[in-house]
Amino acid sequence: MLNFMLYNPVKVYFGAGEVKQLNKECAEYKRILLVYGGGSIKHNGVYDQVLAQLTGKEVFEFSGIEPNPEYETLLKAVKVVKEQNIDIILAVGGGSVIDGVKFIAAAACYHNDDYYEILQTRGAKITKAIPFGVVQTLPATGSEMNSGSVISRAELSSKSAFGSEHTFPVFAVLDPEYTYSLPKRQLINGVIDPFIHVTEQFLTTNLNTPIQDGFSITVLKTLISVADQLINKESKDYVLRSNWMWAATNALNGYIGVGINHDWATHNIGHSLTANYGLDHAQSLAIIAPRLWEHQLENKLDKLAMFATQVWGCDPNMDRRGLAYLAIEKTEKFFRSVGAKTRLSEYDIKVDPSQVANTVFAYPLGEHANITRDDAIRIITLSI
Repeated sequence: MLNFMLYNPVKVYFGAGEVKQLNKECAEYKRILLVYGGGSIKHNGVYDQVLAQLTGKEVFEFSGIEPNPEYETLLKAVKVVKEQNIDIILAVGGGSVIDGVKFIAAAACYHNDDYYEILQTRGAKITKAIPFGVVQTLPATGSEMNSGSVISRAELSSKSAFGSEHTFPVFAVLDPEYTYSLPKRQLINGVIDPFIHVTEQFLTTNLNTPIQDGFSITVLKTLISVADQLINKESKDYVLRSNWMWAATNALNGYIGVGINHDWATHNIGHSLTANYGLDHAQSLAIIAPRLWEHQLENKLDKLAMFATQVWGCDPNMDRRGLAYLAIEKTEKFFRSVGAKTRLSEYDIKVDPSQVANTVFAYPLGEHANITRDDAIRIITLSI
C-alpha cells in the first residue's frame, strides 16, 4: 500500500425528508444563492421543499447550469455572487450543478480575475472559496462528497478538471426519493458513471490492498444488483434507490482510492469525446473503458482477473488471461443490458481519433503514465 493522506470534511444527511436539515445548516447565513440546472426541480417538488427551509433568508437564484457546466455560464454566476454579497451557495441538482458551484465558489474568492487559471492549474492556486452545500437529485458523479470538478469551455472544445481542499461541500443532503422522477437516460448514466469511477481506481496495479479492493468490489456488485430494476423496470423501491445513491457517492468520495494507483485514462479520453462530439459523459465511458482495458491487458491482468472472479463470479481456476478477457466481455454485456451503447458507430457522429487525442494529451495517461497519444488513437479507433 502506498502512503496516503485522507481528508473528507463533508457532512452527509442521508434519507427521506433530510432536506429539513437545510434550516439548521443555513442558520448562520443571510444571503443564499440557489443554483440549479434546467428547472426540473420546479416540476418534481424539490424546489418548493428547499425554499420552505430557507424562510427568512434572502434567496437569490441562478439557473441554467448545463449538463456539462460551461465556463462562460459560470462566470455570470460568479458576478452574481460578488454583486449580491452571497454568504453561501446551495447547489440543487446532479453532478454538473455541483461541479459548477465548486468553480463559482472558488472563482468568487480568487486572487485575480483570470478565473481560467483555476482550470489551467487544476486548482493548485485556490486559497479559499465561498461555503456551499448540496441537495443532490441525480446520483452519478460523487461530486456531492468530494472536492473535484470538471468544467467545459466550448470555444476551446475542452473539459478541464480541478480540485482543492477548499472545494469540498460543507454538507450534502441525499434523499433517494428525489431520484423518482429521473428519466431512463439519466438512470443509465447514473449507473455507468460510478461504475467506471470504481474501475479507474480498482483495475490498476495489485498492491495487496484488501480493504480498498473489498470496498470497490462491494460498490461494483451493488451497482450491478440494482441496475436491472432501476433502469429497465424503473422501480421506485426506496431501498433499491438508497443503495444506488450511496454506491454512487462511495464510488468517488476518496475512501476506495487511498494508498493505490489510479488510472483515469478512460475519463480523460471520454471528456474529449464529450467536448468534441456532445456525448453524455457516461456514454463516452461505456464506449472507451472496455477497449482501454483490452489495450492495457498486460498491465491490468491481476486486477482484471480479480474483477472476473469476485465481481462477475467467474471460475477462479481459469487462467488469468482468460479471466481478464471474460471480465471485459461480461462488463460490456452488462452495459448493453441496461441500454448503454458500447461503440461510437452506434451514435450519429463521425469521430476523428486524432482530434480526440489532440484534446487529451497534455501529459501521458494511465496508472503507469504509459498511454501515449498514439495509444489513445488506437483505443479510440478500436472503440468505433
